[in-house]
Amino acid sequence: APRVCASQRGTGGQYALGGNDPATVEAIPDPPACCLHFQVPRRRDNQEERGTGPDSMTQGPAVPTATDSIWTPPLGRLTLGLVLTVVATAFEALAVATVLPITTAELGGLVWYGWTFSAFMLANLVGITVGGNQTDRRGPTLPFIAGAVLFAGGLVVSGLAPSMPIIVFGRTSQGFGGGLLSAVAYASIARSYAVGQQPRMLATLSSAWVVPGLLGPALAGVIAEHAGWRWVFLGLAPLPAFAALLVVPALRMQAGDPAAPDGRDRTWMAVQLAIGTTIALAGLGLERRGLGLALVIGGTVVAVTALRRLLPEGTLTARAGLPAAVATMGLLNFAFFGTEAFVPLAIVEVRHGGIMLNGLALTAAALTWTAGAWLQVRLAKQTAPRTVIVAGLAILGVGIAGAAALVTPWVPPWSAIVAWTIAGLGMGLAFTTCSAAILEAAPRGQEGAVSASLQLAQVLGAAVATGIGGAIVAAPFAGVPPALGIAVADLLMLGGLAAAIATARGIGARRVEAVPQESAA
Repeated sequence: APRVCASQRGTGGQYALGGNDPATVEAIPDPPACCLHFQVPRRRDNQEERGTGPDSMTQGPAVPTATDSIWTPPLGRLTLGLVLTVVATAFEALAVATVLPITTAELGGLVWYGWTFSAFMLANLVGITVGGNQTDRRGPTLPFIAGAVLFAGGLVVSGLAPSMPIIVFGRTSQGFGGGLLSAVAYASIARSYAVGQQPRMLATLSSAWVVPGLLGPALAGVIAEHAGWRWVFLGLAPLPAFAALLVVPALRMQAGDPAAPDGRDRTWMAVQLAIGTTIALAGLGLERRGLGLALVIGGTVVAVTALRRLLPEGTLTARAGLPAAVATMGLLNFAFFGTEAFVPLAIVEVRHGGIMLNGLALTAAALTWTAGAWLQVRLAKQTAPRTVIVAGLAILGVGIAGAAALVTPWVPPWSAIVAWTIAGLGMGLAFTTCSAAILEAAPRGQEGAVSASLQLAQVLGAAVATGIGGAIVAAPFAGVPPALGIAVADLLMLGGLAAAIATARGIGARRVEAVPQESAA
């Protein structure tokens, strides 16, 4: 599925767009959990199609039947456009991570390295929420166009940037635009495709990550070495425009509903969460300890106040059931992405392994993540979810330990491929199973709010981890190159992983109470 927040790859989990009834659950490669706003469609009979009948949730003409192809009219252009959107965001996620070490080396400003990831993710969080609200009320056309313009504009800004702060600004634009695109993509699946077509469309979007996973990092490395890193950003900029040419005509058939829930309260909570997290992370990087501590405390209070209203009650204490699963998801993403963000820096700057080796490590992880996701589908039939999650976390721990060892001179640079291959497999197992456990534990009628909590945990965990890791890597003790800083950051991520194993013990213990109404879209 679109990992525009840099926190999603094919999840391979079992989830039914129609609800939690086991009779209607279909195995699909990615649950619709990337939206902080949209309610997941209510359960309906497999024969009932969207847009028809008295229980229709959408306005406009009837959609094709479940047996129709998603590649033929009237859905062909929309399908191709959405796939191209995913391909663009996938290439961006993998290619940019590949070239950022040489970008930082050329422009200077290692202190901004972590912010290139955190700014993207926090802006993505807000963009998803805004996009969901605007799509419901005004229709998907304007949010998609705005998302495409902001995403492409951010790539151009980053490609022409004279300094790292401008790179961060461009990444912020990319994140917000990507959030709008993600919201529209999943709304379009819910609105335009028949219930029987939705799993096929989600499978198609998940598969759209395969080619970028195979080619993206290596291609970015070749371009960066022969044409310069700027062309990695600039070369991706036209893709959103091509996607818009295909998607927008189909989106114009989807009308908004001015009577839809306003959603502004939830949007402002997401903004508050992003602002508070930004303030807290900024405080970590200040040399004036008094001011820095004040910013960390103040920002944390602001963020936690919003977070308590956005997540299921008991998440911050990992209460058994749904809260424990959501907490585990956040810690899981904290550990994986907090390490992955600095694997390229360790390969290129510390071990001088070259950008091609960097690309191979990221490609290997992308492929084994997908393999782990599909392996989970088989394991789910005979193994308890908690067992699979803990096993995946343990495998991920081996990979993170290998990444930490990479900064030492007695470990060969090519070991990065081995370590991150293992990490990808563990992440595929744990991430997928945890996603399915969260959605399965959703109280009936609150599937949309729970899927929002799932995505929020993913994005926030990754954003906080990369921000903290960036502050550590840029600290005076980190060294030049920052071998010690990367090692300390990786040890912190192992601590987060240990916490995830502890919270995972509460998954599946009992079905919890309803999600607070503030969390509902």
